[in-house]
Amino acid sequence: MALAKSRRGDSGMNYWPGFVDALSTLILSIIFILTVFVVVQFYLQQEVAGKDTALNRLNAQIAQLTELLSMEKTGKADLEDQLAQLRASLANAESERDKLKGAADQAGAAGAAAEGRIGELTNQLDNQKNLTTRALAQVEILNQQIAALRRQLSALEQALDVSEKKDKEAQSKIAELGQRLNLALAARVNELQRFRSDFFGKLREILGNRPDVRIVGDRFVLQSELFFDTGKADLKPEAMAELEKVATALVELEKKIPSDIAWVLRVDGHTDVRPVTGGQFRSNWGLSSARAISVVQYLVGKGVSPQHLVAAGFGEYQPIETGTTEDAYRRNRRIEFKLTER
Repeated sequence: MALAKSRRGDSGMNYWPGFVDALSTLILSIIFILTVFVVVQFYLQQEVAGKDTALNRLNAQIAQLTELLSMEKTGKADLEDQLAQLRASLANAESERDKLKGAADQAGAAGAAAEGRIGELTNQLDNQKNLTTRALAQVEILNQQIAALRRQLSALEQALDVSEKKDKEAQSKIAELGQRLNLALAARVNELQRFRSDFFGKLREILGNRPDVRIVGDRFVLQSELFFDTGKADLKPEAMAELEKVATALVELEKKIPSDIAWVLRVDGHTDVRPVTGGQFRSNWGLSSARAISVVQYLVGKGVSPQHLVAAGFGEYQPIETGTTEDAYRRNRRIEFKLTER
């Protein structure tokens, strides 16, 4: 009996070192695999930082590896339980050794799977590197295009500055020319006003100091009754004699005024506010226009240049008296001469 116990004790001493070696090998394998996983994970994180899509895929793959690691940890826990059972019962050492060998085989298979996954991840990383290289090449091309666009923009800005400078110079010249033109026009206007004063003075001499002939501002005003009968646009015979004097004064004025001064004598016809009834005219506008045209045509017939004459009809819309008396009506019925610029 003692001999049998001694043999069992010897057998237990022989199994235990093998078991410890197997367990140490398994633990070292697991540590190696974990170290490989950690190194690979760190390398991948450094290489594909900022690549959100690739990182998501790698995270999913790392999760798978983590699941495998969890399985390995679970196997380790099982081995620890088995070791506790071996310590409790050396009789089951051989069966437990077989179980450990089976677990070791599973661990080897898991390691091979992990190596295959690492190879797959390495290939994906290479692909990402290739994509990154192409992206960097495209970025370089875009940078070159942007640089070219900036050079073009700089050239355009320089051209714009030159154009703005020329425009300012042109505006300055235009302003200077405008001032000169205004001065010239003012001189012409003053000169024309001098001729107007001479002409109105001449008309005053021709027509005499009559109450129905007056100067209002820059206009020579004559009552319509001097030229026309009521509601008509035909010149009276006595009016023609007076207009002939006016025509003579105009012909003399044309000789005095320089040819480079653009001037006209505007003949304006006006009526009172009362509407036209019967006759050949349908409105005061038509009557006032016809009277102005009659005066202009007569002056042309007496030698006045048509280029220096304008006929205008204002009807009752430009009154000089607002009352409704007969005297106000008479004053609004008028012919006006205005020497002005063309």
